[in-house]
Amino acid sequence: MVKDMKSYSDVLIVGSGHGGAQAAIVLRQRGFSGTIRIVTEEQEFPYERPPLSKEYLSQERSFDRMLIRSENFWAEKEVNFNFGHSIERIDPENRIAYDASGHMWLYGQMIWAAGGHARRLSCDGSNVAGLHTIRTRKDIDKLESELADASRVVIIGGGFIGLETAAILSKFGKKVTVIEAQDRVLARVAAKPISNFFEEKHRAHGVNFRLQAAVAEIEGRAGRVIGVRLEDDSTIPADIVIVGIGLEPSVTPLLQAGALGGNGVEVDEFCRTSLPNIYAIGDCAAHINNFGDGRKLRLESVQNAADQAITAALHILGQPQPYVSVPWFWSNQFEHRLQTVGLNIGYDSEVLRGDPFTGSFSIVYLRGGKVAALDCVNAISDYAQGKLLVQRNVEISPKLLADPKHKLKSFLL
Repeated sequence: MVKDMKSYSDVLIVGSGHGGAQAAIVLRQRGFSGTIRIVTEEQEFPYERPPLSKEYLSQERSFDRMLIRSENFWAEKEVNFNFGHSIERIDPENRIAYDASGHMWLYGQMIWAAGGHARRLSCDGSNVAGLHTIRTRKDIDKLESELADASRVVIIGGGFIGLETAAILSKFGKKVTVIEAQDRVLARVAAKPISNFFEEKHRAHGVNFRLQAAVAEIEGRAGRVIGVRLEDDSTIPADIVIVGIGLEPSVTPLLQAGALGGNGVEVDEFCRTSLPNIYAIGDCAAHINNFGDGRKLRLESVQNAADQAITAALHILGQPQPYVSVPWFWSNQFEHRLQTVGLNIGYDSEVLRGDPFTGSFSIVYLRGGKVAALDCVNAISDYAQGKLLVQRNVEISPKLLADPKHKLKSFLL
């Protein structure tokens, strides 16, 4: 195979999120002298995504302050960018990636950091104007362009994205209704005390909830949304609808090329896919996490993307170090901060530390009697000290854990 040097890269990174950016940074920091190219669907240099539904939507933070590195940095590090390109096919045998126009991108090693796309509704009316998702800067800019003329907002999905967005828009004076299919918000990720606490805080700020509710149709008039009809035949009027029902991992080109996977592409402890010379990191990478319950899973977090990027880069550099990072997440809603460390997947009991009424408390999740994860609401010390409990898989009496007089660090002695 003759290399077209204009399209060849020693390392081709697909995706410009936290993972893709971190992989390029680590390669250069560790002395990699080969060519690096980042191919991305977006039109922006890499930026932080968590602020999109928080500070960027609330206009407390400008886009320039969200950039992971400046444009000059990438030029100085000789990291090439190709914006507005979506990789749709891969030939792993010849190490060629093809974009939607058929352009060929040749590579020595590939790091697939394409993340995913916000899951769309499939019900009737899901193509009318006024429906929004929150995944990219473009999504937020489009939403903001319509907010001035909207007073009623319906958010479909009571997860982190839905609740963070509800908090911001209620501050803007919008009438916000959250629709959730489960019997409580955050049901898929947190214990009931956490759900109850945040639901109560949202209601206190005027947010309405429809729980155990399924969407039947997005109602429109003249091609524009006017409401959301539920399966009980009730309708919630809406000027804008925001859909926050999860993420579809962008892995189709890898799977079609023969990579193992399904809900994500499977990777080993060095972030290698089953395809030769192709790594996968971040939201789309299904891996066995040391702090889970043994099943392969995807983690949609900045921490996971950045740490897996380090793992993949070091393996390319011939300095293999398996991925062993403790997972962590956070969410800001109104004046409250939820910090999570570890994975509560497969937990068999939970312990409440503190009193939710005071506004500062934690839930400790146990798996087989050992600390698996913590959700900490306005409880920074529990979060900081709890990380080591998770890391060391410490077994502690639930009675002792429940007493906030016992600092978590005391269980490490």
